[in-house]
Amino acid sequence: MKDIVFCSNNCFVLYSAAVQAKNSENKESVPTLPQSPMKERPPKAFHQYSNNISTLDVHCLPQLQEKVSPPSSPPIMFPPAFEAAKVEAKPDELKVTVKLKPRLKAIHSSLEDCRPPSKKWKGMKWKKWSIQIVIPKGSFKPPCEEEIDEFLKKLGTTLKPDPVPKDYRKCCFCHEEGDGLTDGPARLLNLDLDLWVHLNCALWSTEVYETQAGALINVELALRRGLQMKCMFCHKMGATSGCHRLRCTNIYHFTCAIKAQCMFFKDKTMLCPMHKPKGAHEQELSYFAVFRRVYVQRDEVRQIASIVQRGERDHTFRVGSLIFHAVGQLLPQQMQAFHSSKALFPVGYEASRLYWSMRYANRRCRYLCSIEEKDGLPLFVIKVVEQGHEDLVLTDTTPK
Repeated sequence: MKDIVFCSNNCFVLYSAAVQAKNSENKESVPTLPQSPMKERPPKAFHQYSNNISTLDVHCLPQLQEKVSPPSSPPIMFPPAFEAAKVEAKPDELKVTVKLKPRLKAIHSSLEDCRPPSKKWKGMKWKKWSIQIVIPKGSFKPPCEEEIDEFLKKLGTTLKPDPVPKDYRKCCFCHEEGDGLTDGPARLLNLDLDLWVHLNCALWSTEVYETQAGALINVELALRRGLQMKCMFCHKMGATSGCHRLRCTNIYHFTCAIKAQCMFFKDKTMLCPMHKPKGAHEQELSYFAVFRRVYVQRDEVRQIASIVQRGERDHTFRVGSLIFHAVGQLLPQQMQAFHSSKALFPVGYEASRLYWSMRYANRRCRYLCSIEEKDGLPLFVIKVVEQGHEDLVLTDTTPK
């Protein structure tokens, strides 16, 4: 048995076939319904319902399937479908009226109710920050480094290291002070006592050649000749780099040859601007940096002997990390006690050495070594000078 439901204007009208069967059995007690003025159809049963709107012909409505709510939202709770169903059997008609309460709003999510209401901004939420840079009219001269240094010194907000002492060593060839550029004169090499030459100034001299071990030969010979030769560019003495063209007398300092745009070749030859080829050349050398070990070949025994013979002097002599300050002297009566089979111990000898510290593993300090006389015998003294500590003095009767 199927139910027939018709909905109109939020009111439900329910008719059941079971009620129809019950009414057919009680025909004796219940009078028959009056006939409808509409035209009757013999094969179908006709029923009339009153819903205060119009008279409709209801046959059979399809049974609606319940919609399943999505799993994310909780099921929607409805009140009972029929709060009051009044079925009244009247002798003239069958009338069923159903009333519903107002439908409640669906609960979408329980989390949304727990969230605080969002703040509503009035006006602009963000504001832009603009900068206006005013450039004065006219020529503006930026401050130089010296002016900036003076300004920082007045403020006293920066700490500067102690200035590096100026290098007064002068090259015997080009007469420039201090080490030169790597791609230029390069570093200074010691030639003799207080005599220095730039590496490339000596290497590019005509007489000088380099051995496989890196020794420069005939540097002193080139220096003697340079004292009598004048540079074609700066007109000063000491020029030793000549043009390789036959019968060309143009000669330059190495630095002056670069300024005069002379052409250097990989076979250690040079051509002056008058004889150099036009355009680029395959064997042209444009980079003069020397990173290999290069030194001036010299007779060190003769050099040390000349130092001793000069006596008092204002300069120092350095070999590796050992710096000589004073050679000392020996009197005839001291000769027997102040020497051994391998060394002499002159009184007044003083030297300093930079060596590893006795207190720290990765730090060096200065050791002052000297020889004194005590009871007719030599006394060896070592003074350890290290920053942040007091000087430590060690003495003994033997150098070991």
